[in-house]
Amino acid sequence: MIITRFDEAIPFDAATALTVGTFDGVHCGHRGIIDRMKATASAEHERTVVVTFDPHPQIVLAKPDREPVRLLTSIDERCALLADLGVDMTVVIPFTREFASTPPDVFIRDHIAGRIGVRHFFIGHDHMFGKDRGGNEELLQRLGDELGFVLERVEPLYCNGQVVSSTKVRQALQAGDVTSAAEMLGRPYTVTGTVVRGDGRGAKLGIPTANIETPDPYKLLPGNGVYLVSSEIDGRTVYGMANIGRRPTFTDGSRTTLEVHYLDLDTMLYDRTLTVAFRHFIRAEQKFPSLDMFLSQIREDRSTAYELLSNG
Repeated sequence: MIITRFDEAIPFDAATALTVGTFDGVHCGHRGIIDRMKATASAEHERTVVVTFDPHPQIVLAKPDREPVRLLTSIDERCALLADLGVDMTVVIPFTREFASTPPDVFIRDHIAGRIGVRHFFIGHDHMFGKDRGGNEELLQRLGDELGFVLERVEPLYCNGQVVSSTKVRQALQAGDVTSAAEMLGRPYTVTGTVVRGDGRGAKLGIPTANIETPDPYKLLPGNGVYLVSSEIDGRTVYGMANIGRRPTFTDGSRTTLEVHYLDLDTMLYDRTLTVAFRHFIRAEQKFPSLDMFLSQIREDRSTAYELLSNG
């Protein structure tokens, strides 16, 4: 797949099937749009193009008094997932406040039709774009008639009775429901980071942990708690227990951390980049009144993890 930034040269081709969006998470709903686009492109001998934005528009436009959106995927993860889906080209638009002021008709006429080319334009059921989100299906229909492209609307995908969306995936993850999140994503949710040195307490207690630091400050961590997770390490899948939280038993709880105790692994992991896939929620984070009670709970968590693995 070709990845190009919007401020670079883009090869123009009128025979293009195209869709535009943030595509955070590249969830099953997004994949429905892309699969439909690919099917049309194959039948009509067109290339497939996804136009997306970085940074996420909600980060750029966030009000100072509001918490910015937490992301399911970095731009690199997004592009890799789109490549896995067989998209021919992803165009990344650097999103700024200045770009946000672009009128929707100018965006389509000058930037999409004028610079990239489009013959089939695919949108989701709630697609809105441009300044103040003033662009909608009706406007695209008129511009299609004017500029010679066909607009195709893809119906939403439902999971457990609700429309699949990036917001719904975030809500599930924040609630610790990694199982529902995986159903909507079509894969387990993952967090990638570098293993850094901690205080060494886990190793002294016989439960060594990999302290994982994520490079993206906007990356969403699932809700605080203990999870069954997996990582690919030295060519094999290794399972473990991840704790997300503020370690209230041992610290003042000022910082949220991600640490993983890998089961049946005796390997130094410092400075490695690991991807942690969240498989199951085990329990909520809690503060223990004594070290013995903490260690007893860890043994119980380990038993739960093995039971989950044995059940598939």
